[in-house]
Amino acid sequence: MASTATAADPQDARLIFVGDPDRSASHESGVGASNAIRTNKYTLLTFVPRNLFEQFRRVAYIYFLALALLNQIPQLTVFGRQTAFIPLGTVLVLTAIKDAYEDYQRHRSDTTENNRPAAVIPVHRPQATATVKKWKEVRVGELVRVEANETLPCDIVLLATSDPTGAAYVQTINLDGESNLKTRYAKVQTATLDPEAMAGAVLRCEPPDLNIYGFQATIELGDGPRIPLGPTNIALRGCEIKNTSWVVGVAVYTGMETKVMLNSSGAPSKRSRLETRMNREIIVLAVIMIVLCSVIAICTGTWIHSNRDKLDTLPFYRKMDYSKVPPRVYLYNGLGLEMLFAFLKSIFSFQNFIPISLYISMEMSRLIQSFMMTQDKSMCHEATGNKLQCRALNINEDLGQIKYVFSDKTGTLTENKMVFQCTSIYGVDYNDGVPLSPGEIAPHPTIGVGGEVLRPKVIVDTDRKLLRLLETGKDTEAGLHALDFFLALATCNTIVPQLVDTSDPGVKLIDYQGESPDEQALVYAAAAYGFVLIEKTSGHITVDVLGERQRFEILGLHEFDSDRKRMSAATEMHLHAYSSLGLRTLVIGVRDLSGTEFENWKVSYDKASTSLAGRADLLRDVSIKVESGIRILGATGIEDKLQQGVPEAIESLREAGIKVWVLTGDKQETAISIGYSCKLLSDNMTKIIINSHSKESCKQSLEDAISNCNQLTKLRTRTDEGGNDSARVLVALIIDGPTLFHILETELEDELYRLATSCDVVLCCRVAPLQKAGVVALIKKRTNEMTLSIGDGANDVSMIQMADVGIGISGQEGRQAVMASDFAMGQFRFLVPLLLVHGHWNYQRIGYMILYNFYRNAVFVFMIYWYTFLSAVSLMNPFNEINGLLFSAVYTALPTVMVGIYDQELSRRTLLAYPQLYGPGLRDEHYNRKLFILIMMDSIWQSLVLVFVPFYFYSQSSLDEASLGDIWIVSVVLLVNIHLAMDVFRWNWILLVTFSGVTTIAMGCIIAIDASPSAPSYWAINNLMATGLFWLCLICVVVLALLPRIVVKVFAAYILPDDIQIAREIEKFAKQDSDSALEAPLQSSTDPQQENT
Repeated sequence: MASTATAADPQDARLIFVGDPDRSASHESGVGASNAIRTNKYTLLTFVPRNLFEQFRRVAYIYFLALALLNQIPQLTVFGRQTAFIPLGTVLVLTAIKDAYEDYQRHRSDTTENNRPAAVIPVHRPQATATVKKWKEVRVGELVRVEANETLPCDIVLLATSDPTGAAYVQTINLDGESNLKTRYAKVQTATLDPEAMAGAVLRCEPPDLNIYGFQATIELGDGPRIPLGPTNIALRGCEIKNTSWVVGVAVYTGMETKVMLNSSGAPSKRSRLETRMNREIIVLAVIMIVLCSVIAICTGTWIHSNRDKLDTLPFYRKMDYSKVPPRVYLYNGLGLEMLFAFLKSIFSFQNFIPISLYISMEMSRLIQSFMMTQDKSMCHEATGNKLQCRALNINEDLGQIKYVFSDKTGTLTENKMVFQCTSIYGVDYNDGVPLSPGEIAPHPTIGVGGEVLRPKVIVDTDRKLLRLLETGKDTEAGLHALDFFLALATCNTIVPQLVDTSDPGVKLIDYQGESPDEQALVYAAAAYGFVLIEKTSGHITVDVLGERQRFEILGLHEFDSDRKRMSAATEMHLHAYSSLGLRTLVIGVRDLSGTEFENWKVSYDKASTSLAGRADLLRDVSIKVESGIRILGATGIEDKLQQGVPEAIESLREAGIKVWVLTGDKQETAISIGYSCKLLSDNMTKIIINSHSKESCKQSLEDAISNCNQLTKLRTRTDEGGNDSARVLVALIIDGPTLFHILETELEDELYRLATSCDVVLCCRVAPLQKAGVVALIKKRTNEMTLSIGDGANDVSMIQMADVGIGISGQEGRQAVMASDFAMGQFRFLVPLLLVHGHWNYQRIGYMILYNFYRNAVFVFMIYWYTFLSAVSLMNPFNEINGLLFSAVYTALPTVMVGIYDQELSRRTLLAYPQLYGPGLRDEHYNRKLFILIMMDSIWQSLVLVFVPFYFYSQSSLDEASLGDIWIVSVVLLVNIHLAMDVFRWNWILLVTFSGVTTIAMGCIIAIDASPSAPSYWAINNLMATGLFWLCLICVVVLALLPRIVVKVFAAYILPDDIQIAREIEKFAKQDSDSALEAPLQSSTDPQQENT
């Protein structure tokens, strides 16, 4: 029986009955029924509880909720019971609206996707036409027909195509971003069958998994043998059918079980370093608040005890309620509880010490910062039109504090567009220094059907000596080896030739589409030497060999595996020479199989390829056996050119104090050569190379390297014309993957960390994807420095997700790196403006925003604190309740957001011209404990001025507390906004409108609130503003409050200027010189007398 023809199926294998979705969806088969997808997070029922749960993961929200709830207790009420919920409620509602809108967009996208039409073929009704269903109604086991240029509704196993050989071409741009066509095949046994003949077929496949490049299954047609199915037989949801009229396949994975949906996870959630450190200051503020509240509680207890005999008769303090008969105690609970209530009530009064509005301000600023970064034309790749993408909106400021950059090489530093440069065939190096002939190709035109001339789309430079050998020396030993060599290049690949029309109807271009840029370069090179790949199907390959059409049958295929490597002494010298030039090397070999050897291989291959359990390992074993005894034909050298601006970008990053490490899978010689090309390495660097293959040798090598590095990095005194100077010896560490295998996740990690951080450059070659992530983790675990990883391929995903900031290059290797990243860009050079310009701006802006919010709220709270001692520790609020709420939400909120968006400490030109100005972010100069202490001291001083200067001015008047509260609210609003305006570096019309508009609105609101007859301060502000004393008091408050800050700023600017201040002075004088240069021609043209002088 067929069921016993192979090894036992794994227990979790999925059974699919072709054409029978009901049976396929049975419990025993383990198949999901729906093809609907759902990417939205919420439903109408779950939105409120789930959204609230997610928002309350911020501890500050729990703090404010607890305060609002405690405020409902009569003994603790400070604000109105409903008013207490307004600040937190506003934040929650605004965030919920944003989340709901984002989720609604996802829901609309899902609905559109689920309702797209799909053609389903019923197999139990002969001659029946396809019926149209919605995508969400397609079920596992149904036969789906997809026309050219249509998108696949689910993951299907191809059973038939319009091509008689069963070939189909798919474009996976919606899946991984790759625009090159991939070839998929229907098995020969099913390609010619009618749909009704498929009824009863049973398909066994593995359960759904994340691997979009792997698939193992078998299919049985009646009582026949099992037919193996692999990755080339499945087409995934989201792919488009190209250059194929139609395909028919059976649905195997649907809906949320499709591979694309299983991989549709967003970038990992990250918190910025500033926001994490901000929690430290919030804890400090909480401690300060507890101290203030404790002082209030003690003072309350002292006051009650000293007035214990007067409590029944004191105004504003009712111990007894005499309206009742007999009189009873009124809201008095004894000295201890009264002190406790005073403590809790003071927490309510001082709750704004921890600014809840800061979170909203930061989110708004980050959102618009991200938009402005995406619109930066200097980071737009002209060739592709790719702009910067901001996929993580909460770590913009981290870009200004990056210390380590971990970069992939291929496709990140290089273009990943391979160019064939040289070759070695049978020990002869055809790279003898003679320049290649541009545009000169083999003189045999390739003739297509109907007499059309076919030419390769890409012209490759050729070697004249090798061309002559192929033309005149085909019968020589060297010529025969050259023929075999180029035949191997033209046939052993996954390239699909496509014909492209030209302006000449008699000429068509052959466009070689493939998954590997290396394979494309090799096939174009073979075509240039006269070996033109014309046609490829699942069963044969057609090659035009020097004008003669040849057809090759495909008997079996072992796909490329980087674990299998072969080497030969004859080509090793040339390989080292090529790799030393920075070229990617590949060895070409061939083996002739006898009939017996082929039959033995065929049996083993069929058995391994039909196994569902361990198929990859079995196929690898078969390939290792057949690939022994290979006859080496030669080797190739392919150039992967550097991207534009890479050397300059690396130089700028290093000048900024950022360490650049390159982690690549290339050979050591290739990596070193590219390192020199991109200025990562230089001639004056001392290289420490570690290539060890055992743990003991690794340990010894690390110890020796650390000793040498310590000696090399010592400062040396040298004599120069200007006197003595200190120069540091530059050291580069070069280490390979096998060495890292014995170091990472062992006790040797600490030794590697000591060595690597002592070096200026680290170059890791021959490293696996997980080793890349391990190197990043090596730094993250042992230092607080910020890390950034940048790469373009699927092998860089783990490294990108491990770093604090991950950047994906949208290049030639698909979009896996982009989908896993926090930011995405077109080329490596855009890293310079992203970090040195936008990173610097964002770090300075957000750092200042946090400190300013702490200062603004502290001034307001300290004013209430000082007033408490002037009102018999009664915790009465001097401000109107509405003004108190609007202070942070309206009167002072927008200016700080606008400054966080538009202010520029230095211009783009200056930041790019002087990369060293990135240093403040590395040294935490814009947000640190020292600055926090200074702004708290400043807020205490300003609050004292705000409270006691008006007291002094109105000490002889009969001003009531409501009027005094109006003076204070006007004074504090003006003061904090002027304070912010003093710190603005670069004014524009938006900031001018914001400051003037908000100040006007604040004054209008205060006047409007006092215009209410029910307000305690009815018409008070109007009466105050009608007097000159009010305006004199206001001026004195602002001047005295800001005087210490002005003195410090002047002292810092003129006595102890920092790098930023010096750069600003350079900008100012450069602008003056520029203006003078512009004025000079005007003056000379209008003043002839001056021109003569």
